[in-house]
Amino acid sequence: MALGGLPASARVASHVVQAAALRPPDSRPRPDQPIGTPSMPEIENVVVLMMENHSFDNILGMLPWQVRSRRGKVDGFPSVHGKPYAFNFDSDAKRIPIYHLPDMCPSGHISQDWNASHLSYDHGTCNGFVIAVDSTQPMGYFDQSDLPFSYGLATHFPISDRYFCSLMGQTDPNRRYLFCATSSGEVNDTDENFSGSGVPTSVTLYAKNGTIFDRLDAAGIEWLEFYQNVPSELIVPNFNHNPTQVARCQKFDEFLVLAQKGKLPPFTMLDPNYTTTSEENPQDVAYGENYMAQVFDALTGSPQWEKTALFVTYDEHGGWYDHVPPPKAIEPDDIPPSIPKGGQPGAFNRYGFRVPLYVISPWSRADYVSHHVSDHTSILAFIEEKWNLPALTWRDANAWKLTDMLDFRRPSFSDPPTLPPPPNVQDTLNKCHADGENPPENSPANSLPTT
Repeated sequence: MALGGLPASARVASHVVQAAALRPPDSRPRPDQPIGTPSMPEIENVVVLMMENHSFDNILGMLPWQVRSRRGKVDGFPSVHGKPYAFNFDSDAKRIPIYHLPDMCPSGHISQDWNASHLSYDHGTCNGFVIAVDSTQPMGYFDQSDLPFSYGLATHFPISDRYFCSLMGQTDPNRRYLFCATSSGEVNDTDENFSGSGVPTSVTLYAKNGTIFDRLDAAGIEWLEFYQNVPSELIVPNFNHNPTQVARCQKFDEFLVLAQKGKLPPFTMLDPNYTTTSEENPQDVAYGENYMAQVFDALTGSPQWEKTALFVTYDEHGGWYDHVPPPKAIEPDDIPPSIPKGGQPGAFNRYGFRVPLYVISPWSRADYVSHHVSDHTSILAFIEEKWNLPALTWRDANAWKLTDMLDFRRPSFSDPPTLPPPPNVQDTLNKCHADGENPPENSPANSLPTT
């Protein structure tokens, strides 16, 4: 039922794994060419923005049911007699159906740690989200009326409905996959097996084969990180203890200036405000919509737009329901997961739950939905393909490269589409306050203009 609305080719692409020899770590996409040799001359600037804590269904589950051009092409919520429908059982065997969230500031009980995620997975049935946290909250979703800007992106630009976070765990280990192509054994943000004291694991856990920033530096590829309140790369000590790399971290306002001048480097990493604009509970998600719109406007209005590719995704599912079971994955290395005492068994041989992915470029393939299985290391694979960089682990060496989402025969979006404006934050905050929610709000010291 989950795949019934898709064409046969999409169903096959989602489940068939082609037999092929695996590339090892440290190998280059084009071994006959030197490190740093560029490909894809149509793209000179790669930008990556990773938001927080929402599953594909939570954000875009209603897309095929609310955007006619996406019907039959996107694997959103399954339906019964044409009506979107999905459910989990609670501990009393009562059906808990999906429901439209009442406001933009959900703050109920929800979890995406290793145990809760594996309980939610429930042996591939995805029937354990409610029982995992003893709450109906995971079954809530947003729709086009809540997220007009995101739905505008998903209407015009290519998305993937088979893009998964890299493991069934929390923010830090999943972001490490974006930076290092492995979590180095980490499964949760805080791991007693590593630290013994509740200290976040990542800040002391080195990635044995380095980071994508090390690879860019070795190839002489310029890059910058732009953050609103903290660069997320600092969770990795390889980066945190490298003064030269830390010096490449600049405030978000500088990104706006450089984009306007057409002076962004070949690679750019963006970090939202992890208190207000990253969209993690209990934030007002409208702040995040406005932040993404600001990034979009800066890039589409930049002199560099014609040769830019922006990847927007989320680090993990945040505990929100998704109906597609994560498939098997290639283990990145020989480091086993540091599972908490008494925790759910598992390995790094399975992806986490689906999260949204938008690929925004003049060269984006119009009216396209990718059904190729991919994860955060696919963004690394794209970067490595672009500049012929050596892979960090087995995972990124063999990840889908996302190039199907671009069409270099002709640019479809030289003139970027006019997208619906993001929600007015004051309106959404008023509704949240009326519902008894108290989301964090931007302070004068860390403000974000809203539209």
